[in-house]
Amino acid sequence: MIGQKGIPTQFGGIERHVEALAVRLGKKGHDVLVYSRAWYVASAGKKGRTSWKFAPGVRVIVTPTIKTKHLDAIVHTFTSTVHAIRSGADVIHYHGVGPSLLAWIPRVFSPRTRVVSTFHCVDRNHQKWGLFARLMLGAGERAACLFPHKTIAVSKTLQSYCMNRFGIDARYVPNGIEAPARPGTEILAKFGLKKDGYVVMVSRLVRHKGAHHLIEAYVRLQKRSLTRGKKLVIVGDSAFTDDYVAEIKAMAAGNKDILFTGYLKGKALEQVFGNAYAVVHPSESEGLPIAVLEAMSYGKTVLASDIPENMEVVRDRGMSFRNRSVPDLTRKLRILLDSPAMARETGAEAKEFVLENYHWDDVAKEVDRVYASLMTEQRKEDAAERKAAA
Repeated sequence: MIGQKGIPTQFGGIERHVEALAVRLGKKGHDVLVYSRAWYVASAGKKGRTSWKFAPGVRVIVTPTIKTKHLDAIVHTFTSTVHAIRSGADVIHYHGVGPSLLAWIPRVFSPRTRVVSTFHCVDRNHQKWGLFARLMLGAGERAACLFPHKTIAVSKTLQSYCMNRFGIDARYVPNGIEAPARPGTEILAKFGLKKDGYVVMVSRLVRHKGAHHLIEAYVRLQKRSLTRGKKLVIVGDSAFTDDYVAEIKAMAAGNKDILFTGYLKGKALEQVFGNAYAVVHPSESEGLPIAVLEAMSYGKTVLASDIPENMEVVRDRGMSFRNRSVPDLTRKLRILLDSPAMARETGAEAKEFVLENYHWDDVAKEVDRVYASLMTEQRKEDAAERKAAA
């Protein structure tokens, strides 16, 4: 697995995707190498480590990178690809269109290795990137669709995008969730929160995730005394976007009802999700948001922007507003806050839907089938070569 920042997951949807997938594939008998960046795993207490066993069948490998906004991912992808080829991997699986720029390397230098790429998102649409980076990410989309032996798309919208733009039949394998345990409440006191006393957004704090839209909408309601006593909690932090984080914190400066928790994980995140009144996801661009799936798994109504990737999940089992429209977000948020019975009923339907259709166990089975089909193709090619040489 190459392209993710690493595991154990500290933050990031791709990182959660890779960790959940790797653990299950390891249980199935695969030997899985997950490449990680030193700066990322250091926050999990693994500073100085270069390799360790993470779970049955899963090993974490730390390879070099250069920790800057533009070089971190591509340098780490290169060093990880070289290591994976030398390790004799049967399958190299790239996650994200940026890392997939280098999917040609194993195709050229290790032709028996099968290459897979998962198309997680149209990253070039994200405002944090400049012109050159967007050009490279556009090239990465082409690479993700044309270099690998198989491309996986995490949403039906992205599957259609791959067909319409590049003419390839990507395999639809969505993100997933775990069946959540009943969350406790002890973390709430740390942040001055009460059960059902807040709405929450969980995301990296980058501009395209739309936290500024949500803060503006919440403040509009607050000025009219229409928040019903509910606080706004924003879970997440910078991803090489310190200027944006400073901007949105300035929008909320002095407002005691808007809380920034930083990144949360494990039980802390479970409790903030599980005890929220509702979840808002105002993103302008997505692949298939794990945060939305997780919120629904806790029985929460999600109010999401009406981009196609969000609508795949919440169209009939949540609420939506016009993408980038603060007035519409304000109106829909007021309706949600005024309708606790509706919020409970919609959340219950959402939970049943995602647990039935988006479980990590099913995701892992589908990816395992992709690997198996590619290895079958490789064995057929080997047999054909032996026959031709005889």
